[in-house]
Order: sequence, then C-alpha cells, then structure tokens
Amino acid sequence: MELYTSASIGIALASSGSATPNELLQDADTAMYRAKQQGKNRYQLFSSGMRIQVNSQLQIEVDLQRAIANQEFSLVYQPILSLSTQTLVGFEALLRWEHPVRGLVSPAEFIPVAEEAGLMIPIDWWVLASACQQMADWRKAYAAADLTINVNISAKQFLQTDFCEKVSQVIEETGLPPSHLKLEITEGVIINNATHISKRLNHLKELGIKLAIDDFGTGYSSLSYLYSFPLDVLKVDYSFVSRMDQENGLAIVRTIVTLGHNLQMAVVAEGVETETQKQYLLEMGCEFAQGYLFSRPLKPEDVSQLFTMDSQSTHVSPTQNFILPMGAPV
Repeated sequence: MELYTSASIGIALASSGSATPNELLQDADTAMYRAKQQGKNRYQLFSSGMRIQVNSQLQIEVDLQRAIANQEFSLVYQPILSLSTQTLVGFEALLRWEHPVRGLVSPAEFIPVAEEAGLMIPIDWWVLASACQQMADWRKAYAAADLTINVNISAKQFLQTDFCEKVSQVIEETGLPPSHLKLEITEGVIINNATHISKRLNHLKELGIKLAIDDFGTGYSSLSYLYSFPLDVLKVDYSFVSRMDQENGLAIVRTIVTLGHNLQMAVVAEGVETETQKQYLLEMGCEFAQGYLFSRPLKPEDVSQLFTMDSQSTHVSPTQNFILPMGAPV
C-alpha cells in the first residue's frame, strides 16, 4: 500500500538561555497540540499566552475534581412556555458551578475542560438524577402534574453501553413518571452515530421518555436519519432565533419550523428575547419557546414560589405572574 502522512509541528524558541531544555520541549509540545486543534497538518509557534491558557485549564481541572467532591454544582431551571396560551409547560435544567473563590464560572469555560479530562460523565449523571428528583418533588408538593423537565445529554454519556439502564434506574429511584422527562441530544451526536443508536433511541421511547434534538441546524443534518429516528421535539438554536430580523434569517427559521412539523415533531425556539421574535414564531406556528423575554433561569426556590402563586388551581399560572425583570438575580 502507498501511504500518505502529514505532520503537526510545534515550535518553541529559546531566548538568551532563559529556558531549560525540559521547558523548551514542554513549550514546543504545547504548540504542537495547538496546531492539532487548529486542523492538523500545520505548524504553530509557541507564545506565552499558550502557557497561561494551559495552566488555567489545569487549574480548572483541579478545581473541578474538588467541586465534584464538595458538591459545588447546582441546577437552575429555565421555563418553557406554550406560545399560543402563554402558559408554562416545563423547564430545562441548566448546570451552574459556584466556585468558592471565583464565584459563578461560565459553563462555556468549564464544560469543555471537564469533557477533555473525563470528568463530565459523573457530572452528567448527577444533573439527570438531580433534575428528575426536583421535578418529582414539585409534582408531589404542587399542582405541576402536566409539566416536563428537559435534561441535556452529552455525547460520551449517551454512548455509554449501559445508558438506557442507568436512565431507567434514575427514573425508578426518583419516582418521576418517564413521560415527564425529555432528554435533549445534540444533532451531532445523533448524526455521527446514526448506525449505532437507533436501537437505543427506541428503547428510551419504549420507557415512555420523550426525545428532543438540540442545536438543530448548527451541524450537518442528514434528513434521512432524522426521519427514521423516534424524535418528539426539535429545538431551534438561539443563533437562528437571534438573527430573524436579518436578511434571510426569518426564512431560515421558518424552514426549520416547517421541517420539524413535517417530521411530526413539536418545535421549541431557544433564546427568545424580544416581542418581535415572539410574534414571528407565533405566525409561523412554532408551539413553544424559552428565553429572557419570558424568564431567566430560576433557582429551585424561585420555581417553588412560582407554583405557590397558583396553589389553589389545577394548572400553573400564566407567564405574566412570573416574568422576571432583565436585571433580576437568579
């Protein structure tokens, strides 16, 4: 066989003998990995900023290990509403990390580090169990019989061989009816593993769990795969909703909503922030939405207060009873 190879090269320059040989090799190795991250088959010069970034990631990894042991994670819950009736239909559980020194750390900063370090799977299972338990508790304490809880599932978690068994165990231990749980799986996970996960998705459906495809349109979709999978909900990514007032932006969202309906899926718009966006979505038949226009993510005690507002009724209060001002703390 004739083979073709390429190389990723990291380059570090010694300046006036200030670096030891080991430090120089370490810097070159750091630059090489940066070259790989940027697409491979290229070279990258080392800079001091790379060392700062690597040290920062190492510190986050150490802090994450401590955070897991010390239970520094928490969940907040963003309301999901019916656009036509303006009533609450469920929540999406969102992970938060309150660092003892830095305060609230952005998920965009710590989740990639946790995934690379192999720490995300135990965190993911904690999120699922905690969110299910919280919804089960709300169902017992308040008139929340029809509400669902949405939980994001990572690629590594979903591809575990015993994933369905573990989900079933969480449902059994928390007492949450399966029909009140929606698992959000990204488009990339489904498409990239299409030949291996169809049986798994059908197993989840047999348990009574609802399935949502998240971040739709941000990757490379295969409509033939989407058509054959037992998906219930299509979520329109915030990046599309936020650009509906730009050229072609509205047409793109309308196309996604129509596609979802043609595939017999309900559609949820993420990141709705303006009345104009809300009206556009209503006009195109989008059923559900979430975003700052309606509410920021809520702490569990704030959700409990929301339920208390309408404790005498068999349904949850309309949105005007719990919309938070943009500056409200969460």
